[in-house]
Amino acid sequence: PLKLLQPKTVPKRLGTSERKPREPQVSRSLIKEIFRHFVKMPVTRDAFQIVEKCSERYFKQLSDDLEAYTHHAGRKTVEMDDLEVLMRRQGLVTDAVPLVVLIERYLPLEYRKLLIPIAVSGNKVIPSK
Repeated sequence: PLKLLQPKTVPKRLGTSERKPREPQVSRSLIKEIFRHFVKMPVTRDAFQIVEKCSERYFKQLSDDLEAYTHHAGRKTVEMDDLEVLMRRQGLVTDAVPLVVLIERYLPLEYRKLLIPIAVSGNKVIPSK
């Protein structure tokens, strides 16, 4: 006689995932787009992977430095002054080239309006601190 087929038992998955939580990253496409814009020539896949690793380390170091400056000041929020100190230490901001000049040179107008205080009618300054 034929034996009845028994269904195979499938081990049940636990409700929690076994994957490690991933750190947020700058998207690969954004890094690729920025790099291609400045290089203006074809880039091999191997070279792009190295650029991606370097930019990841750079942003990690940048955020660690900003965190240290904020912690040293006794605050829990990163402010524009922390960023200016960091850029000054990197040599991007100097007495000859202040942060406002870099903002005007490299950012679009809508961001400039948000970052650089402007006096408007009624002696009101936007953005207010």
